[in-house]
Amino acid sequence: MTATTVETVGLSQGTWNFDAAHSEVGFSVRHAGISKVRGKFTDVEASLTLGATLADSAVTATIQAASFDSGDANRDGHVKGADFFDVETYPTLSFATTSVSGDEGDFELTGELTIRGISKAVTFKGEFNGVAVDPFGATRAGFEAKTVISRKEFGLTWNAALEAGGVLVSDKVTITLDVAFVKAA
Repeated sequence: MTATTVETVGLSQGTWNFDAAHSEVGFSVRHAGISKVRGKFTDVEASLTLGATLADSAVTATIQAASFDSGDANRDGHVKGADFFDVETYPTLSFATTSVSGDEGDFELTGELTIRGISKAVTFKGEFNGVAVDPFGATRAGFEAKTVISRKEFGLTWNAALEAGGVLVSDKVTITLDVAFVKAA
């Protein structure tokens, strides 16, 4: 499986730049055990380097923690504060691949995710959405991927007990990527 060449999936070797205007790095977490809160990070920089095979490829990303946006200013302020991301002390989250594998449609992207200065190995399971040349001559590639992490493993332990039992914020957080990259000239 790792011998799949990037040309097999319609891509070309080299550097691909993150297209922030056409991408979303999002999340969802269960709230009060009854609903999900969704949001995104709005300040993301990433780079995709494609080698001859998927196994020779790599992704790096840096996210500004203060760009956390769940659509509620009060909640966002709390999450950016010391109880969660502590953006003053830990201004960025990051990801760097350690391995890439897959075939023409599906892939696994394994790497080190760092949140609050704590790094853990995570694996994103994803899908290649294709490649296209836009009306301006830029070659674009799209990908979707998802993983589930334990926020406690990254030092995000704040919670509040509910009167009926359970806690306010679940431990499991789903991270979703719907991203585009543009081939560097």
